[in-house]
Amino acid sequence: MEKDDLYERGRAMRFDMFGEPGVRGIDDADDFQDPLQDLVTRHCFGDIWSREGLDRKTRSMLTIAMLIGQSRPDQLKNHVRGAVANGVTKEEVREILAHASLYYGLPSVSDAWRHCREALKEVDAF
Repeated sequence: MEKDDLYERGRAMRFDMFGEPGVRGIDDADDFQDPLQDLVTRHCFGDIWSREGLDRKTRSMLTIAMLIGQSRPDQLKNHVRGAVANGVTKEEVREILAHASLYYGLPSVSDAWRHCREALKEVDAF
């Protein structure tokens, strides 16, 4: 994988948000996983997450809301942990969940509520 500014910016953001586990996927990737890790590092974090139009906190809050709607518990927990690093509070996560219940329904949100609670506890934000 060729390293350039986009890659380095993405790697740094992954580390800022998720710590060592956030870059472990890059470091441990084999030739099968390299294309995915490159896409996530460059496109997601080096490009989109690094844009100036929204701050990291806002992007984190939007991402949490979208992952609730997609019922993606692993990604949700990961992004809740990253959101805390970006300044999102427990109370704000709770408000996102309450708001999402209007649009995604209680079955999805009740599961998401549990996953968010677990993630918040993992990063001592509960």
